Amino acid sequence: MALFGSILFALVGLYSLMVVIRIIVEMIQSFSKHFDPPRWFMIAAEYIFVATDPAVKALRRLIPPLRLGNGIGIDISVIALFLILALLQFIIHAFLVLPFLR
Repeated sequence: MALFGSILFALVGLYSLMVVIRIIVEMIQSFSKHFDPPRWFMIAAEYIFVATDPAVKALRRLIPPLRLGNGIGIDISVIALFLILALLQFIIHAFLVLPFLR
């Protein structure tokens, strides 16, 4: 069971890393006026966005963007997804990994 928990922990960690990369790419896109990345970057980013889109879109239906006025909104669904994944990793580690290593 520790092996299953460790593999699940690693997969959730990898997905969390993809979410962090998505957050960074979205921040660069939103704050840079002349964002023109190389082709290889856009290909890699496309895979990350495709992998993380289902979870982000589901959370966007539940969590509306924070409106700051003047048409500016902050999408916190990606940050909420990252926090949910961190909590999930903690639970996996506490209940599927640690009890079987003692």
